[in-house]
Amino acid sequence: MLFPKLSLLLNLLVLIPVCTGLFLKANWAVYSYGIETPARGILLSIYLAILLFSAVLLFKFDPKFVMALLSVQVVYKVLSPIMVGTLSNPVIISNLLIALFHSYSIYKIVITEK
Repeated sequence: MLFPKLSLLLNLLVLIPVCTGLFLKANWAVYSYGIETPARGILLSIYLAILLFSAVLLFKFDPKFVMALLSVQVVYKVLSPIMVGTLSNPVIISNLLIALFHSYSIYKIVITEK
């Protein structure tokens, strides 16, 4: 279960600085996510939930829960360029790369659980 654990670790490594930047209103966060709005606050709460569950699952690993978390992430990350209407935003680009990694982790869970 190396790759699913790496996916959880990737979530932590990405979301700790992203959540910090959004919370502190860092210039790069404003550039990437736009000005502070209720929608950005909702996004931050979703990111914090993913961060929290990733940390818990990294230490109390359960393949079914990990697969559920990563599956939701892959779906929203793949939908994001469609909803935003661009592939050039840095958040969209990183979302798609992370979705690719998480998809492989989901695959590894599925083939291991058979």
